[in-house]
Amino acid sequence: MRCTRTVVCAAAVLLGFVTSRAAAQRIFGGAALDTSAVTRLIVLGSGTPVPDPERAGPAYAVTYGTRVFLFDAGAGVMRRVAAAGLPIDGMTAVLLTHLHSDHTLGLPDVILTTWVMGRSRVMPVIGPPGTRAMVGHLQAAWIEDVVVRTEGSERGRVGGQRVDVRETTGGVVYDSAGIRIRAIPVPHGSWPVAFAFRVDTPDRSIVLGGDTAPSAALEEAARGVDLLVHEVYDSRRVAPEQRPGGEMWPQYLREFHTSDEELGAIAARAKPKQLILSHVLRMGGTMDEVIAGVRRGGFSGTVVVAKDLDRF
Repeated sequence: MRCTRTVVCAAAVLLGFVTSRAAAQRIFGGAALDTSAVTRLIVLGSGTPVPDPERAGPAYAVTYGTRVFLFDAGAGVMRRVAAAGLPIDGMTAVLLTHLHSDHTLGLPDVILTTWVMGRSRVMPVIGPPGTRAMVGHLQAAWIEDVVVRTEGSERGRVGGQRVDVRETTGGVVYDSAGIRIRAIPVPHGSWPVAFAFRVDTPDRSIVLGGDTAPSAALEEAARGVDLLVHEVYDSRRVAPEQRPGGEMWPQYLREFHTSDEELGAIAARAKPKQLILSHVLRMGGTMDEVIAGVRRGGFSGTVVVAKDLDRF
């Protein structure tokens, strides 16, 4: 595991964290958490940088028993966590595909709201180089809030806002009690490091593609998986935009993202049991047009367009 962290980079620490916090999970509205030994993927945010009120920023939860793994933290993530009936007082781990703003705007929400809702244990945050600096800046930005909440009459939990940042350049980032998570480096334009994640549990395999141009490594990781979640753009809607710098838009899409036809070809070779389209750049088109592009690329299997709070 190529991983750096403040203390020690060891799966055993994560296992201890899970065991010690399982009984303390708090659910919004008093609903009971589904702790069955079945893997579920919950779409918390299926959106893009466009502030679509129907789609929160990119965020996904994979759950198994009492363990909850959050992948990316787009805008509105904690409201979606609450709506999904997931713990509002902390996750087993937070994993970031990359540090684009639309994938991390909800990170301070995750760090601070879980604390305000009762978190007292250090929560792992796993991401590419730069994650530690980002989290440090976020914690510094809210230091006055932390002081007021802990030293004022609210009497908040001292130290409950702490996280354990673990930077990685790829490889296995979690391996404990039947669940293994691997960070797969993918090309995302000028980002030096970006990831897809493969999650293997006792009953399912899932690949979360993050943001990526076509990737041979992702394709290999997705071969035969139960679920492949992948971003996509409508190839027939690509044109320069009427704004300063907009002439670069087609080049940006090619370098940073994956077209519908490219994704169709990837999926046709990888053969996932189900392809889930998320973070869809329609550019005025329809979801049916994007699915048609995936079909033109050669994939004839099951395709679903993700919506917020979908469960798979």
